[in-house]
Amino acid sequence: FYFLTFMAGARRQVFIAFSVLLLVQKFQYTVQEVTILFVINNTINYFLSPLVGKSIIRFGERKVLSLEYVSVIFLFTAYATTDSKLLVAFIYILDQIFFTFAIAIRTYFQKVGDPQDIAPSMAMGFTINHLAAVFLPAIGGMLWVIDYRIPFFAGAAMGVVSLLAVQKIKTAHS
Repeated sequence: FYFLTFMAGARRQVFIAFSVLLLVQKFQYTVQEVTILFVINNTINYFLSPLVGKSIIRFGERKVLSLEYVSVIFLFTAYATTDSKLLVAFIYILDQIFFTFAIAIRTYFQKVGDPQDIAPSMAMGFTINHLAAVFLPAIGGMLWVIDYRIPFFAGAAMGVVSLLAVQKIKTAHS
């Protein structure tokens, strides 16, 4: 749980910090265009989030998280390699959709954790998730200066590690 939570925090930072930076720096998205993407993402996720929850119930956390991490590998690689302004917007929207799947980490813990430990463990998980927010943007920023693609390839590599880790989780669906 803690490892997956940390990796989710790292994935979040690549998505939040570097995908928007890519939109603005490489593709010259305006504030209005980025805002439109935010509105599109929030609207889509408003309707898709309940379906993600139902998918977790139906297919289990391992399958849902596996789908997220496979998508992360491809999406982060696509961020690093695309030269299309329209395609990068589509990648960004898909990335936001798959980002919603991370809720399965918490539902997994609720299934396997000791009920007495849920609150303190979730608080610790929240802290661990945010550890990535402390150092990853700085490191990624230094790597970005060398080559903007490095943070995305690193994110894809983290996706591979997360995909391997999620195969270890055991629930009724696994």
